[in-house]
Amino acid sequence: MAQCEMCGAETSSPKTVKIEGAEIDVCSDCAQFGTEVRTQSSGSASTKYSTGSSGSGGSGSGSGSSGSSGGTRRRRRDMFDQMEEIAQDYDARIRGAREASGLTQEELAKQLNEKASLVRKLERGDMLPSDDIRRKLERKLDISLTEGPTDDDTEWEGGASTGSYTLGDVVKRKD
Repeated sequence: MAQCEMCGAETSSPKTVKIEGAEIDVCSDCAQFGTEVRTQSSGSASTKYSTGSSGSGGSGSGSGSSGSSGGTRRRRRDMFDQMEEIAQDYDARIRGAREASGLTQEELAKQLNEKASLVRKLERGDMLPSDDIRRKLERKLDISLTEGPTDDDTEWEGGASTGSYTLGDVVKRKD
């Protein structure tokens, strides 16, 4: 017997319904909360949840992804790949450049037309600088607070097809 994914009741004939955009197997009582999905039988096994790795995605945009005939897959590029990221050590860069310039936090804040508490928070690493503040700091202190886009971003590939990784290998529990 299957269990209803909505209420947990045991059901002998679960129905697949779409509720709030998710397709779930429910009992006949819970089926009223969604619209029934007609499943098409096919030769290949289908999954309920999309992992983004299937060859026939429904997004309509096939650019950036090539066929998997070569055995190697390339990750699809998106707009975030072209963006610069704030450097991990931005706080140390700001503090070092300010001290090298011989300025106090208050003096730097006054020259940037910002509050001294903002400079303190940035140097402690308590907050990330906005784009506007980042540009002001880079101009005033003659430093770079960003790291360019990296090409070493590779798509994480789980071992579902090879059996080498499971979710339990990746997840860290906080017991």
